[in-house]
Amino acid sequence: MSLPLSVESVTLGGVTVGSDLLGWLVLAAFLLGAVLDVTGRVDVARRAYAGAWALFAAFWAVVFPHFLFTKASAVEGVLALVAVPACLYTGYLLWNGRDGLHVLSRAVLLMGVVYYPTQAIPFVREFLIELVADQTHWGIQLLGYSPEYTTGPEYGYQNMFVFSEFATYIVYACTGIGSIAIFGGLIAAVDAPLRRKLKSFALAIGIIWVLNLVRNVFVAVAAGKGWFQHQAVLDFAALAGIEASHASFWFAHNVLSQTASVFALVGITWIVVQELPEMLGVLEEVLFVATGSEYDLESALDVDANPAMRADGGE
Repeated sequence: MSLPLSVESVTLGGVTVGSDLLGWLVLAAFLLGAVLDVTGRVDVARRAYAGAWALFAAFWAVVFPHFLFTKASAVEGVLALVAVPACLYTGYLLWNGRDGLHVLSRAVLLMGVVYYPTQAIPFVREFLIELVADQTHWGIQLLGYSPEYTTGPEYGYQNMFVFSEFATYIVYACTGIGSIAIFGGLIAAVDAPLRRKLKSFALAIGIIWVLNLVRNVFVAVAAGKGWFQHQAVLDFAALAGIEASHASFWFAHNVLSQTASVFALVGITWIVVQELPEMLGVLEEVLFVATGSEYDLESALDVDANPAMRADGGE
């Protein structure tokens, strides 16, 4: 790969798309449902949740073209597209009385509470981005590389790694906050002793944080050193409309890392339910939405979901 006249640079994570307002509306709709739910107005809450899921479907319909075409991410694009009918079906099930989805609805609210406000608070956003960037730079140096570590094009944070031919920089999505929000929402929403919920949350965050740093280091070095600038990858990237100079970044970030992230989330889920089996009920509802069939994950995974039988703090 020849040295371009100006160094190429791209983000290691996502970008903010024009969907913030819709995202806040979704969050407000789920909050309304949760307030009605906890105050005992279950029938009205069910309908409020159903409307919130319809708005959530609209949100995914708005953002999926960005993931699929702008970012050229098949994993994110397909998942966002599938989320549209999944959210609509969840709303339909709630409207027709499937009250087990109330917990999942509260979990989505709590996920949003973790993700959206922290993204909107400048000093929190700056702290997380620069913390992850510092640790990613440390990891890059451990591998024996010494890129220039400087300020990136967004906000002026110190978050960019400039190799001789390619530069990448950390954005908010690179902090792992999305995955942390998912598990934080699920864990907070279930009915379980606080001690085990806190332990489960700490376990999930620890694993996510380490794996996310590994991903950031891998993508930065793979893109910066052109590890995947091979003809087969170049041809594959061309099919997705990716410029040849961006092929290594695209393959490392959009193909390898995002595919691995899906398997990592499944593995982390399995680890967490060993400590917090109450989460199986929410996962069973997710599987019902996805397949239309009832599942008994407690038996399938050989996990005791009865907190009264546990020795570390029952109810």
